[in-house]
Amino acid sequence: MNVKEINVLVLAYLGDTIYENYVRKYLILKGIGNVDSLQKEAIKYVSAKSQAKYLTEMLDKGFFSDEELDVIRRARNYKTTSHPKSCDIITYKYATALESLIGYWEFLNNRERIDEIMHFILK
Repeated sequence: MNVKEINVLVLAYLGDTIYENYVRKYLILKGIGNVDSLQKEAIKYVSAKSQAKYLTEMLDKGFFSDEELDVIRRARNYKTTSHPKSCDIITYKYATALESLIGYWEFLNNRERIDEIMHFILK
C-alpha cells in the first residue's frame, strides 16, 4: 500500500500513539515516578494546543522537507468539522498534521526522522 493513499486521519491515529509513547518515555527517564505527576507533565506535550505550538515552531524554523510539508498540508486541509471542545478547529488541524507526519514516518519505518522531530519537541 502506498503511504500517500492512506487517509491523513488514519496516519494521525497511528502517529498519536507513537508521539505519546515518546513523551511518556521522556518523562519517565526524567525521573518522574508518580502517575499523577506523569499525567500532568504529559499534558504539556500531548494536548492539541501544545502539538499545534510545536508544529508552528518547526514550520517557522524551516524544519521540514517538501515531502513532509506535503503531508502537513494534506492533514491541515482535510475536510472535517468535528474537533475536541478543548480547542478550535485550526488548532486541532495543526495538531492532527503533526500526528499525521509522525504516523507517515512510522508507516515508512523512518524512526530516525521521528527521533529528530521528537528531539526538537522534547529538547
